[in-house]
Amino acid sequence: MHFHRRQLLRTLSFAFGSSFLLSRLGTAVQTGTQPATASPNIGEMEKVTGIGGLFFRAHDPKALASWYQQHLGISLTPSSAGEHAWEQEAGPTAFTPFSETSEYFGDAQKVWMVNFRVRDLDKMADQLRAAGIEIKVDPQSYPNLGRFARLHDPEGNPIELWQPARANAPH
Repeated sequence: MHFHRRQLLRTLSFAFGSSFLLSRLGTAVQTGTQPATASPNIGEMEKVTGIGGLFFRAHDPKALASWYQQHLGISLTPSSAGEHAWEQEAGPTAFTPFSETSEYFGDAQKVWMVNFRVRDLDKMADQLRAAGIEIKVDPQSYPNLGRFARLHDPEGNPIELWQPARANAPH
């Protein structure tokens, strides 16, 4: 199985400082500078602290929300006092606009894809397969990044699972 990863790997490599990975892929290392975060007259720029929600249209929102809760463990948005929102673990988040002609998402009609971090990709894949969900695990482990798998929710939206590389894990 071949995944179109070059653009994502380039972005993650730049974000996490891995010129080693880019050189191994045969891609020219880009040495661009980060945009300035402060103006000399204004002080430090205020930044967002994370993603507060992911909102998208669905043919059957209740069924789709239930699928995400049942198979990926994502709690539904609270509808009353005393309920708690899903809280993700701290970790890196890639924010990457792709070209509108990118084939990375699969179906050209799909304009977004969510990437979820997982602790154990193999266990998650086994769990999903046991529930009858098709999942394709990329057989390659990417140095300094980790492992990836692809599946689709019941409405065909692409989902990528990512098990980040551990600092001392063998590659």
